[in-house]
Amino acid sequence: MTTLLSITASPDAPVACDMTGADDTLVDRLAEYRRLFEHALLGRESTDTATTFRFAARPGVREWLLDLVRREAACCPFLSYDLVETQDGDQIVWTTSGGVGASEMALLDELLTGPAHPEDDSATLARRLKERGGVPVIIP
Repeated sequence: MTTLLSITASPDAPVACDMTGADDTLVDRLAEYRRLFEHALLGRESTDTATTFRFAARPGVREWLLDLVRREAACCPFLSYDLVETQDGDQIVWTTSGGVGASEMALLDELLTGPAHPEDDSATLARRLKERGGVPVIIP
């Protein structure tokens, strides 16, 4: 495996997703995940403390993932991010780990892969996450 990017969690970062400095909205980010998953996701696995996504290394996917992982690390620095390419170069593996427990990882997985709610704005999504006990999302 070849490491493409590794970002370690900031130990003093609050457990919250702070989107106030992001160029996109929470709704935009979730829609981007769905587009990426539809385009290249091969599989995913979750544990109590990590989620791993495997993507087909199609043209443009590496750059897309590098950009998305950097943006995720900027808004959620309490997590660690690792992006590696398999030895044969046909897959890119993204692992996000630490800082959250099983219920938060399950909620994150559901949010990223569940049905879209086109009527929801970022504030509604953030409130829904908070109500279900997920990681707080700070939006502008």
